Amino acid sequence: MQKIIRVTTVPISLGKLLQGQLKFMSQYYDVIGISSKGGGVLDQVSKQEEVRVIPIEMTRKITPFQDLKAVYTLYKIFKKEKPHIVHSHTPKAGTLSMLAAKLAGVSHRLHTIAGLPLLEATGAKRILLDIVEKATYACATKIYPNSLGLHQIIIKNKYTSPQKLKVIANGSSNGIDTSFFDPDLYSESDNLKLSSSLGITSSDKVIVYVGRLVKDKGIEELIKAFRKISDIRDDVKLLLVGTYEKDLDPLSAETEKEINTNPNIVLVGWQDDVRPYFAISDVLAFPSYREGFPNVVMQAASMGLASIVTDINGCNEIVTDGINGKIIPVKNTEALFKSIKMIIEDDVLRNAMAINARESITSRYERQFLWKELLKEYSSLDN
Repeated sequence: MQKIIRVTTVPISLGKLLQGQLKFMSQYYDVIGISSKGGGVLDQVSKQEEVRVIPIEMTRKITPFQDLKAVYTLYKIFKKEKPHIVHSHTPKAGTLSMLAAKLAGVSHRLHTIAGLPLLEATGAKRILLDIVEKATYACATKIYPNSLGLHQIIIKNKYTSPQKLKVIANGSSNGIDTSFFDPDLYSESDNLKLSSSLGITSSDKVIVYVGRLVKDKGIEELIKAFRKISDIRDDVKLLLVGTYEKDLDPLSAETEKEINTNPNIVLVGWQDDVRPYFAISDVLAFPSYREGFPNVVMQAASMGLASIVTDINGCNEIVTDGINGKIIPVKNTEALFKSIKMIIEDDVLRNAMAINARESITSRYERQFLWKELLKEYSSLDN
């Protein structure tokens, strides 16, 4: 059986973002997962996916000495394991493993792009990140942008030749298990119990955000827009499901203060299962600056929620404006405020979008479909 090594910077990406995919592929290939230890998370991934794992310390920041050490360690592993394919996800893992795989003579070096953090960088940092990105693509034999928009951005920035690029299926890195993200799994009594525990009444309209609480997810704009909503209505709640990343992309002190003091903002932190929070909500607000192909928007839509998203790649492929949600300009607080206000006030529009939302996912992004398309891609490399 031929061997595939999948590499991510942190183990949560192997276990959550690619959930089920490694186990599926292990029916056809000998699959090994490589990532950082993550306090035992990698061992949990091994049990969950039923594959062998190898811990390699990698950082998400620019750390030259640690990065060189990781490249050498990966090189030794690839030489020993002799994989047919090395397939990486996440920026740092891509750079390190594509370089190591090329040095080790691995035939098929594949890298999936799920967003470009460098797009928000400027000056010397942007120049450095551009160089690193081009080097990663140069070392890879195939690049898989996980959205059509990202495909175009890569070509526009001339990071690699179009011949190296391919979007698998309709986009996304792992699709959605629509039998898992199904609103019918949650009864009215389930929803009422959770809502009550959070201080949300049956007459409240609930806007939900799921993700990291950082600037480049549009949280500054979301909090400003919601403050304007709070000034005119007291029956709207903002439900924040996620944690801060104060070391990488901190919010302003003013925004944090508003989150902590506004009685209509409910912060529940990190949740292993986000479905109950979608089930008690009326609309997803996801005003991100950049994405690859956001799982949160697919999850919310599969749970029957209309979404307000920014006009960026991935988001503007999942959402069709006026059909299953609203698309607004990036970093535009006023447009976000107006869209939230319109959707919470127009029950007919919101309900119609909600019905369309789930169908838009089941027809295009079912997880098993994407896995089979990726398997076809792997098989084509054999030939």
